[in-house]
Amino acid sequence: MKIRLTQLQCSSSSVTVDINDWVIEPQQSWGVFSTEGDVGALLGQLLTQQIDAQTLTYSGDIIGVTPASVALVSLLEQQSLLEAILEQDDSESLGYTDPKTTVFGVVFNQCHDNDLTHQLLQQLDLTHLSLSPFAQLSTGEGRRVMLARAVATQVPFLVLDEPYAGLDVAHRQTLTEYLQQLSQTKQILVVVSREEDMPDWIEHVAMFSHGKLDTMMTKSQWDNHPVIAQLTAQAGQQSDDILALIRRHRHKPLFANPVFQLNNGRVAYSDKVIFSGVNWRIDNGVHWQVKGPNGCGKSTLLGLIFGDHPQCYSNDIDIFGNKRGSGESIWEIKKHIGMVSSALHLQYRVNCSALDVIVSGFYDSIGLYQKPTAQQISVATEWLAILHMGHLSKTAFRQLEYGQQRLLLIARAIVKQPTLLILDEPYQGLDYLGRRLIKNALELIAKEHLSQLLYVSHYQEDSLDSIQHYIEFVKDENQDGYRAVVSQG
Repeated sequence: MKIRLTQLQCSSSSVTVDINDWVIEPQQSWGVFSTEGDVGALLGQLLTQQIDAQTLTYSGDIIGVTPASVALVSLLEQQSLLEAILEQDDSESLGYTDPKTTVFGVVFNQCHDNDLTHQLLQQLDLTHLSLSPFAQLSTGEGRRVMLARAVATQVPFLVLDEPYAGLDVAHRQTLTEYLQQLSQTKQILVVVSREEDMPDWIEHVAMFSHGKLDTMMTKSQWDNHPVIAQLTAQAGQQSDDILALIRRHRHKPLFANPVFQLNNGRVAYSDKVIFSGVNWRIDNGVHWQVKGPNGCGKSTLLGLIFGDHPQCYSNDIDIFGNKRGSGESIWEIKKHIGMVSSALHLQYRVNCSALDVIVSGFYDSIGLYQKPTAQQISVATEWLAILHMGHLSKTAFRQLEYGQQRLLLIARAIVKQPTLLILDEPYQGLDYLGRRLIKNALELIAKEHLSQLLYVSHYQEDSLDSIQHYIEFVKDENQDGYRAVVSQG
């Protein structure tokens, strides 16, 4: 179908999309890249007409497409589905899993076709997770379910906002092949913030700058565009500003070695072993990257450290000089740890202001329930300025775009300069500039040992030069689940 967006302007409290004239011809698929801002989610809302008049202002014309002919896949949609399931599904307390909220049920509910559901699960490597609760999946597994769910609607037009977010290397490759095949029968709009994620089979690229459709070009023109070099230089200056801020408020709590130790670690559920036989020690001044495929237990391992996983007390763990479960306060432990993860992002469902989100990092709280000091407010205000979000200081967290929420949660984790800084896919949802900014800042933090990093990313290009120690999960051929291999670069 032929789609035309003309004289289109749409604004939320945090982002604007401005399109003078954009024609998507029949059989065309497009890539979209934004230098700053989450235009993908807003484009998806426009095309599916999921417009809340109270939060969005909108003018212009969208011709040739109806909401019933478009399906959207985005991190915000995934977050919303998880929230809906958690709010209405009491199955955990009842002791069973609601079939509607399993992987099979989430996809089946879109098509009510058993054969099609099984086919999609097989194509996207989800068959083994068919009966698993959607809410218990890793981020990468959830991304594939969201795509299967969208394709199950059998609409002719798909808007895929960051479809590769959270996927391991193998699944990124298979997804690229799957989308190329899918593009033969459907029109696809692929929104990416990483230049390497722009699929080779895309023929046309629309580039947005500060929300405005700035340039339309061929894929070959995109491959040679100078915008990436320009953005890299800009991010470098902002990263220096972050480092200067951290240095001004530097403190350095020291603990005797080991900072953390796990002996013969094992996590298992009634029907599934996640990992076993994990022996891992973190000493002062050593940064670590955690590697492994989707679903291997990376986030689970980090949850054992942070104290949020229920099996952290059934494992032999020492942290900050305490034997876990020996009567130590969980808050005494958490005050030395900063955390960024998709699970925390999901838990942060309160609607406090952007400024209060950063300040809450001083108290390890979700929301702010104590009166902060003038110094804490001053430091948080400096963070907002560096992140170019000063004008959003009073904006409610849930009214911000997903990427802006993630930046605030990163600042929340770093603001108290914790001994351990746990970063589980920290760049998820960030635009190119935001990702380069945070990556540069983390590299500087690691080099100067301002915090010890425990770092998870599926992208090789996200590797930090300062991290030379790795714990990698590999399939255990001798028994169920995964085992860990510890190495030094």
